[in-house]
Amino acid sequence: MSKSENLGKFFKEDNKTVILPIDHGTVIPIEGLLRKPADLIGQVDKYVDGYVVNYGVAKAFEDVLSNSGVCLRTDGYKPAYPGNPDEGSYLMYSAEDAEALGAHAMMNMLYLHHHRESNNFRECAAIISEGREYELPVILEALPFNIGRPADYTVENVGFVVRLAAELGADVVKTAFPTNGSVDDFKAIVEAALVPVIVLGGAAMGDDAALLTMVKNAMDAGASGIAIGRNVWQHANPPLVAAALHAIVHDDSSVESALKLIG
Repeated sequence: MSKSENLGKFFKEDNKTVILPIDHGTVIPIEGLLRKPADLIGQVDKYVDGYVVNYGVAKAFEDVLSNSGVCLRTDGYKPAYPGNPDEGSYLMYSAEDAEALGAHAMMNMLYLHHHRESNNFRECAAIISEGREYELPVILEALPFNIGRPADYTVENVGFVVRLAAELGADVVKTAFPTNGSVDDFKAIVEAALVPVIVLGGAAMGDDAALLTMVKNAMDAGASGIAIGRNVWQHANPPLVAAALHAIVHDDSSVESALKLIG
């Protein structure tokens, strides 16, 4: 398929997308994913346009994923722990691997200001180059410093890293809604991004209204969708929260209406 056809596996007729990352098994303890991924996918698939997966899940659940957009996570990354070196993001897989798995896109971290950012930038550029050759879109997950650092996800930092990801050649940028940012702040970031921007969810909030409000604000600011994982599969009722997120992204539902879908 062409790159645009591959992107079309995620972005529907309205050019919006609901992506469910289930790639956390190499990164953090995966409470909520201990069930078989096939079971989770079966529960939420009608509300989800695509999935971010590691190589092993893409291989093991090829049949279950066959009707969805499949995005291969090409790198490894870990939160920083006391006493352990912070290696940031490190490239592990290639576009050739993604094609062999039947994936439609690739995702890699881009860490602004990280002490290994020079290596990270080169690896992002390499996978973007490979994506061009194989007609595979690249989604750069663009964050300041590292994952799990919301105090650093300021309007200025997020704006810079989103534009940086686009300048490197990303086809789509996944990023955080800026901490303490407004709809207008994020709108300016999206308008300067050159490519579609989708917003991540981060750690499970435990607050349905707060999650849906963040997503509604992002969509009102011009985001092209979401890539939210833990706030779905660590929820007490994953299909209902997935339905609520789908309603906001694809149907422009209000937060109040979407909350009623969760109950």
